[in-house]
Formats: sequence, C-alpha cells, structure tokens
Amino acid sequence: MEHGHVPTILVTNDDGIDAPGLRALVRALVSTDCYNVQVCAPDSEKSAVSHGITWRHPLSAKRVDIDGATAFAVSGTPADCTSLGISQSLFPIIADLVVSGINMGSNCGYHIVYSGTVAGAREAFFNGLPSVSISYDWVGGKSNTHDYTLAAEACLPIISAILAEIKNQAYPQRCFLNIDLPTNVASHKGYKLTTQGKTIFRMGWEQVTSNVQGGKMLSTMTMEANSEGSAETETSSISPEHLLFKREVRGVQLDDDDTDYKFLQEGYITVTPLGALSPADKDCHGFFQDWLPSVVGYPSSSAL
Repeated sequence: MEHGHVPTILVTNDDGIDAPGLRALVRALVSTDCYNVQVCAPDSEKSAVSHGITWRHPLSAKRVDIDGATAFAVSGTPADCTSLGISQSLFPIIADLVVSGINMGSNCGYHIVYSGTVAGAREAFFNGLPSVSISYDWVGGKSNTHDYTLAAEACLPIISAILAEIKNQAYPQRCFLNIDLPTNVASHKGYKLTTQGKTIFRMGWEQVTSNVQGGKMLSTMTMEANSEGSAETETSSISPEHLLFKREVRGVQLDDDDTDYKFLQEGYITVTPLGALSPADKDCHGFFQDWLPSVVGYPSSSAL
C-alpha cells in the first residue's frame, strides 16, 4: 500500500446483501471517509453453507444501490462472492482488506466450520489477502438492529489498525481474524485475543408430516437451545414414500477452556486468529506416528 493510497475494503457476508449487519458495517466504513468500499455479497441468505463454491454453472451479478459504496448482489455463496470480488472481473481494484459480516449470530468453536461468514474471509486468505470475519451474538428478545451499528463502530479501530500494518508491510500473512461481539455490545469489556474452542450445539432430527420451514435459528450460528424459531407450516400433504425431517437443537457441548466462546459470553470482543485448516491435537499425531508402521502387518481386505 503506497503512501497517499486510499485503502479499498471489500465487504461480503452470508446473510445476504440486504442484511442489516452488512448495511451497518458498510455505513460505518463509509462514514469514516477513509476507505473505498466495495460490496460483493449473496443476493439471498446463504447462512451455514461453510466454504461451498459454485462450479457447474455461471453466477449472476446485479448492481445494487448502497450509499457510498460500489455494490453487487451475486447468485453465489460467500466464498464465491469473495473470489469474484477480488478477481478484478467485477471491480477494477483489488481490495487491500476483505471484511465478511456482520453476521447475525456468533461464530465460535466448531461452528466456525459451518459458517459462511468465516468462509468469506477464509477465501480471501486462500488468495493471499488480509481478511476478517465479524459476527454479533444476536439473542432474540435482547438484541435489536441498532446493535449492529454499535458492533460495526466497535470494530473500526481493529480495521484501521490492520490497514496500518498492511501499509507498513508488517501484517502477518499466515492467518486471518475471526471477531465475535457480545450480545451486550454497548457494554463490552474490550478486545480479547482468544483461540478457537470446541463448543458446538448438538443437533437432532425430528420427522414432520408437512412442509416446515425453520426460522433463522437453524440457518445461522446463533443456535441457542432456548431460541424461538419463526416456523411456518404448510398444510400440504406428503406422499407416503417421502419422509420429511427438520433439525432441532438438543443440547450444547461447551468448551471449559479459556477459548473464544467462553470469553464472548463474559462480554469480551473476541479476536481469534485462524488458519486454513485446524490441525489435529498433538496426542493424535503421536498415536498415528506409532500406529502407521504397524499397518503393513495387517492383512488386506481380500485376505479377511
């Protein structure tokens, strides 16, 4: 980044280009009058699609009017949007930083694997660009859309600091950042450097006899066991040879270590460096180091 250069930020998400979290983030970035803001986001909700990409058919991109930004709605996944947005096929300038979010619901622990929001940032990382994913721990009955504005404002110092390090060519290239903001973001306790934990909501399946469309609870990483999904039921009959099932939350596995989810629940803005993949625990590697040489002593399946 050269002296006098106006930094360019590409914004994407997985909740869709009309999501209030993305709009609040873009407004906050534009209001600084410090950045060239690009937006390339899904044209509809793509929550929990992980790092899926579109391969077999072309994508459509439609210009969208967002004040202060150049924006396109794309018929693809968050990873598609980042890839297209930094390709110079859509925008003439490659962004200095990619920011994915602000997601409706936290993305901590194992939920990072499911998250389309995190995938939007990871795709930039795959392509050698600094990136950040941002999520807000939305809780029904407590949160409101103004919290996205507070969350965006709370992240501006981090974004500014990242761009300063990029300009100084000092920003690390072997990771990207995942940021989660607490439900009571107005009274957050500050930034906390954390590691990815193992928290995950245990999901089950319930057989249903009509078309039941689950609410947003099951399509984002805000899956709280006591959340209220806005289910809508259609009374159309289902033929006997077709079975229908819908997901339901059946509990939560909490990580007791000092990791992202724990500190988020304590009210911190968690900042978690991530890599492309999560390495296996050291004890697993030690087991297989001893185990693999013994494999040749076992019979092949044809000899069993």
